[in-house]
Amino acid sequence: LSPDEDGICSGRYFSESGLVGLLEQAAELFSTGGLYETVNEVYKIVIPILEAHRDFRKLTLTHSKLQKAFDSIINKVLVRQDTANKTCCWVALFSLRLGFYGQCFGEDAVEVIKDSAPVDKRKLDPNKAYIQITFVEPYFDEYEKKDRVTYFEKNFNLSRFMYTTPFTMDGRPRGELSEQYKRNTILTTMHAFPYVKTRINVIQKEEFILTPIEVAIEDMRKKTQELTAATNQEPPDAKMLQMVLQGSVGATVNQGPLEVAQVFLAEIPADPKLYRHHNKLRLCFKEFIMR
Repeated sequence: LSPDEDGICSGRYFSESGLVGLLEQAAELFSTGGLYETVNEVYKIVIPILEAHRDFRKLTLTHSKLQKAFDSIINKVLVRQDTANKTCCWVALFSLRLGFYGQCFGEDAVEVIKDSAPVDKRKLDPNKAYIQITFVEPYFDEYEKKDRVTYFEKNFNLSRFMYTTPFTMDGRPRGELSEQYKRNTILTTMHAFPYVKTRINVIQKEEFILTPIEVAIEDMRKKTQELTAATNQEPPDAKMLQMVLQGSVGATVNQGPLEVAQVFLAEIPADPKLYRHHNKLRLCFKEFIMR
């Protein structure tokens, strides 16, 4: 559409009633798609217009649709697939996409980079197309986490994502606890997901490196969160709690809390810069034990 096109502003949708009609249609489609939380946002625009026109009949219908949407949110059951099924789905999707690029550029001209380590472009073949595949998860600042509580809020209107790359100073991806570093990469996209397109340009990239003790702090916090979620689950799930406990405190678990404590808390660090991290880790263990 162009504002210079003749008659663009005289169409039947370019009016208040046309706008209300399009919004009501959008709300119906969101409801059909199961995005009930979005239905409420759409009707927030519609209701003031209907109130201004004293259209009580439409207001009654609108509020009844909102009630159905809110009831659906309350009764909605989140179907959780196991990790294996998710992996198969993603593998199938990647295979489909790789087949598409193979047809475009030739099977021998497309190569997949399977890890998330930084790529040295000087070592790449200029005659080949490279695709780097990695797993990302939504990234929220601390203040955002307080506002994003529900499943919908944590998975809607997302524009920042993070992936992690473990490494050691000698070039290996994995090492001992005292050698294990981690690079966190945060990507910011031009538009927020979900979007009308499935691929969105990345407009900003940030990287920060965690030292071994910071990696240990992050891991202990995750274990505490998993334990908290398992103990507070309604209805209680004994099998899930048993799995979390075995993965957290089992004697056979390598690099578990016991080894973390032996490596980082056995002695007070000689470097004064590590005092703060040392105290943070101690507090993480205190909270973990209290759970």
